[in-house]
Amino acid sequence: NEEMSEICTKLWFMDENYCVAGEDYEIDLQGKTSPLKITSVDRAKHNLFAYFDEDRVFSRPTYKAFRALLDNYEAETGNAEVVTQEEFSENVKFINLIMETAVMKEVHQFLVDHDKAPAELDDFKRLLYKIWFKLYRRSRNDRLENSKRDLDSSGFEHVFVGETRDHDVTGFHNWLQFYLQEKKGNIDYKGYFRRGTVSTHKFHKFYPKLITLQFVWNKMNGKPIGSSFIGTSPEFEIGLYTLIFLMDIGERVMVNMADYEVELTVFRLGKGIGSAFPVS
Repeated sequence: NEEMSEICTKLWFMDENYCVAGEDYEIDLQGKTSPLKITSVDRAKHNLFAYFDEDRVFSRPTYKAFRALLDNYEAETGNAEVVTQEEFSENVKFINLIMETAVMKEVHQFLVDHDKAPAELDDFKRLLYKIWFKLYRRSRNDRLENSKRDLDSSGFEHVFVGETRDHDVTGFHNWLQFYLQEKKGNIDYKGYFRRGTVSTHKFHKFYPKLITLQFVWNKMNGKPIGSSFIGTSPEFEIGLYTLIFLMDIGERVMVNMADYEVELTVFRLGKGIGSAFPVS
């Protein structure tokens, strides 16, 4: 899709808040893995993140506001989510801050030009809140068979925070959350998949821009294969997935973004985002 490739590439280069590999963070890919299931074989003896400058990264307003959202959720699906007034305010603050960035302004204008979003800024912010933070029931069967079942999920929780169900990790497609959970000792990184990991070469090292990996969360919940961007800002990822969702051109959209060919997958769940992630 040439038009989508153009706008996605434009957003990529407009992401002025992106983090620089080798300066803001350093990762250690270690061994390649291949089985699409969690086994006793560990191809990575050390953490994925070898270095991370928290003072530098989380001093940026959108990153700081994003981090504040990550502890607002119950990981296990089926457990009711309750949004407190403080959490609601944090959600609104995050949306307000990302809408001050060039990336999100460009996303908004592009959608307005294609009659896919309201031109009024406050209306667009409300739309963002609805598709990312409005609670829903995660399981389709739950939604059909028991309309009174607790609201247990949202697009933001699934994509950026991660969820668990029957010892499986679902969602969890964000590099900042991965770092923070790994720092706490909650992540056991098992290795990366060569196919699905896109790197740039710098200073005789390879720095992934998109990584496909395997890990265990909280010692009992496995993610046999998952993918996420690395180094991108919260506003870039929110903007990119919002763009694909609202343009409504399919759940899987192949784009050429800068020098990378990436399939952007955005699943719907009702009127919100069910999941979103990149695939190389």
